Amino acid sequence: MYRSHNCGELNASHINQEVTLAGWVQKTRNKGFLIWTDLRDRYGVTQLIFDEARTQKDVFELAETLGREFVIQVKGTVIERESKNPNMATGDIEILVKELTILNAAQVPPFTIEDETDGGEDIRMKYRYLDIRRNPVKNSLLFRHKVAMEVRNYLSAQGFIEVETPVLIKSTPEGARDFIVPSRMNEGQFYALPQSPQTFKQLLMVGGMDKYFQIVKCFRDEDLRADRQPEFTQIDCEMAFVEQEDIMQAFEGLASHLLKELKGVETGAFPRMTYDEAMRKYGNDKPDIRFGMEFGELNEVAQHKDFGVFNSSELVVGIAVPGGAAYTRKEIDALIDWVKRPQVGASGMIYVKCEEGGTYKSSVDKFYDQEDLKKWAEITGANAGDLILVLSGDAFKTRTRLSALRMELATRLGLRKPDEFAPLWVVDFPLLEWDEDSERFHAMHHPFTSPKPEDIPLLETDPGKVRANAYDLVLNGNEIGGGSIRIHDKDVQALMFKHLGFTDEEAKAQFGFLMDAFQYGAPPHGGLAFGFDRLVAILGGQETIRDFIAFPKNNSGRDVMIDAPSVINNAQLEELHIKLK
Repeated sequence: MYRSHNCGELNASHINQEVTLAGWVQKTRNKGFLIWTDLRDRYGVTQLIFDEARTQKDVFELAETLGREFVIQVKGTVIERESKNPNMATGDIEILVKELTILNAAQVPPFTIEDETDGGEDIRMKYRYLDIRRNPVKNSLLFRHKVAMEVRNYLSAQGFIEVETPVLIKSTPEGARDFIVPSRMNEGQFYALPQSPQTFKQLLMVGGMDKYFQIVKCFRDEDLRADRQPEFTQIDCEMAFVEQEDIMQAFEGLASHLLKELKGVETGAFPRMTYDEAMRKYGNDKPDIRFGMEFGELNEVAQHKDFGVFNSSELVVGIAVPGGAAYTRKEIDALIDWVKRPQVGASGMIYVKCEEGGTYKSSVDKFYDQEDLKKWAEITGANAGDLILVLSGDAFKTRTRLSALRMELATRLGLRKPDEFAPLWVVDFPLLEWDEDSERFHAMHHPFTSPKPEDIPLLETDPGKVRANAYDLVLNGNEIGGGSIRIHDKDVQALMFKHLGFTDEEAKAQFGFLMDAFQYGAPPHGGLAFGFDRLVAILGGQETIRDFIAFPKNNSGRDVMIDAPSVINNAQLEELHIKLK
């Protein structure tokens, strides 16, 4: 056998034992007559010692040739280490090597395989298999495994069964762009890779499976960012004979279990907030509630003077920045420049310093007196020593811009602490949203989301006011899960397709299989899907997901390690009946 023990398990209790280890050379220190080598595997690091006085000459000479990342096997005796290392699990011992075998020599790696590496992101992505050897990435992948096992064990104990659904499916027009797969055996026809197993999990409910889950790969051909990949993983779940409250309780239980088991965090009942309230208080539908800085709407106390900027605005809204009154004019100007960036898009910003003694100093002093500014402070919750920042304009855009500023300031002030967790349910989303380009309504979630029963009559008279029977689970300002009660009635589903602009023929062509299934006894059902990559990253104390994915793509959707996507040869194209221009 290659090893009797791994490199992380030996300690003082093993002294005088003969052992065999195998792994990678982390580093070597040669003092001439003594050579120390750190041997690493997935489990840890063990120090080896080659002593000219106690080690055979040929073994000692071979040890002198070892370089970083050589794969070796050693046999030797566990001895007490003279200079102990309390920072290592194996720091009390070392191995006096008697036999050394080089299993594979290695080139010098393009970056150091250490926790604090000298490799930039691009080079580490290209040599991802080397990056995985580093503790930060290795531990992230081990943590991902731990989360997955907790999810599987918890849901299985709750009566859920894991069912695999197809990867080659039919393309549908809703949602993001599909990845398309040509069919060689069906000329001119194509599969799509699933954006989610949505219709299949609904069909499993029609089939009587009752409680389904799957940790499943999904695919979306859309623009990327730090928390988005073209292929990603969901914890996909569905339940039959349930209402919204049943599903929220079930998956609040899962989230609470993960926080307790993985982070030692006890949570009470998760707070709930409507979509309208979230937009009004925080400017987005996934607010971070670990800190305050709630929005204060100032129209009534700011549009009564001759300040034209505010008077012509649909919304005047501000936040109170704790301790911000100490900011210099240069620091405030830098914040104004920040909100003017194209990524945010504000044309300017008003500020008010809440000074000690109850006085106020603002950038609009000639328009507003102390009583006016005091009202601003009351509405925004500003105290002495705080800074009020105010934006105005179109209501939706202004809220979005102030939300971006709120998050930026919270980051700068250290309020977004990765070891604090604040879950939140957001409910009562709009069912439909109007798209100016296509001049029609689109499903805010997907076309199978049920409207609130009491709002169904509004589908014919005022579709924009219909609320969805939908809910999102938010954690630390990130949507980690979302779902809805599904439409299980064929007539309501047909009405939904109508308002999404489908003709009867188009609806039948795209979703006829689902409509047909509903004719054979579809139970009331609903579900939720967690974004697994994002959930793992947040539980791991980060908001970017790449280090929690073994082989991620870059921001262009490329795998730079294997150089994909790539061209294929003409013979393959001909087999697939594809002609390139």
